[in-house]
Amino acid sequence: MLRSKGSKIKIDPNATDTLIGEGSIFEGKLKSSASVRIEGQMNGDIECSGDVTIGEKGNVTSDIISARNITIAGQVNGNVQASNKLTITAKGKLYGNIAAASLSIEEGSIFEGTSRMENLSSGITEAMKEAAASSE
Repeated sequence: MLRSKGSKIKIDPNATDTLIGEGSIFEGKLKSSASVRIEGQMNGDIECSGDVTIGEKGNVTSDIISARNITIAGQVNGNVQASNKLTITAKGKLYGNIAAASLSIEEGSIFEGTSRMENLSSGITEAMKEAAASSE
């Protein structure tokens, strides 16, 4: 696709922009403004403004996966941080810690780690912690 100099393409964070397909191996840090779907193997951190979906054949090893919504139907070895919702489907496996505003773990899934529920998109949790500490 060609574009004229100075024109900007608006990225839709709701559309899947990047796909790592089955049989593919990606190593390194992945940053995206739109959504990402992984059906292959990924070794590295993911920072995404949109959603991240790890498909049933997907296998991710990372220090951190950070996104708006995260759906795990495959296997993840590493920590995840969802500013909105994290879903682990019945076939999903997560070996790592969770920080999310909302959490859904379906029956049959595997989760080994700790979870922390907080509103990651704003400073509300820090303000609430400070208010609770000052009232004691």
